[in-house]
Amino acid sequence: MTKLNELAPREGSTKGRMRVGRGPGSGKGKTAGRGVKGQKARSGVAVHGFEGGQMPLHMRMPKRGFNSRNRLDFAEVNLWRLEQAIAAGKLDAKKAIDAEALLAAGVIRRAKDGVKLLGKGELKSKLDITVYSATASAKEAVEKAGGKLTVTKKEDAPAPEAQA
Repeated sequence: MTKLNELAPREGSTKGRMRVGRGPGSGKGKTAGRGVKGQKARSGVAVHGFEGGQMPLHMRMPKRGFNSRNRLDFAEVNLWRLEQAIAAGKLDAKKAIDAEALLAAGVIRRAKDGVKLLGKGELKSKLDITVYSATASAKEAVEKAGGKLTVTKKEDAPAPEAQA
């Protein structure tokens, strides 16, 4: 039986750490595999994207638009996906449908900041659905099928008129 103090890795399975800068006999003496002099031979160097003073590629490319750090990320659901889940028996059209019901049915993976209903596809079932927001075509399709759509998004209040 082996004792804990006698445990060792198998012969040849591990390799010793490379000790650089320990003389010419080591094979990694003098410049220690870093080439010759210059910025990259020194420690603490970070030249990612640096092109020798030429304007770097990431700065040469045109920039467009703006991405807000506070934007909301929605779980988007199309009408055809709802209809598919109802046909498969995963969603009950007679019960109220909200983010939790869609999550339980496997229609969406996670609720994120809310569910957005999109109008792609055809809706045959009469639904009572609650979502954060919905497109105009989705609202029209739900109402056309005889259903009820509740949108929880707070509409932006109009800006107060300037006082004269």
